[in-house]
Amino acid sequence: MECLYCKGDMNKGKVPFSVDRNGYHISWDSIPAWVCDQCGEPFFEESEVKYIQSALIRLDENTHEILKVVTV
Repeated sequence: MECLYCKGDMNKGKVPFSVDRNGYHISWDSIPAWVCDQCGEPFFEESEVKYIQSALIRLDENTHEILKVVTV
């Protein structure tokens, strides 16, 4: 696989991933990804993206519920 940014070689590895979203910050230390040997850019496969999106959706729902309770 070739890096979309620098055309370097991509190899399987693990990378950290974090996001600030809807009033919370979440960070994972080790998400499987293709990682460029040259520039370090990660590329997530569809399965990892789906897991991340699913977790964020659940967190959004729970965060919304928590904020409802706090503001009452």
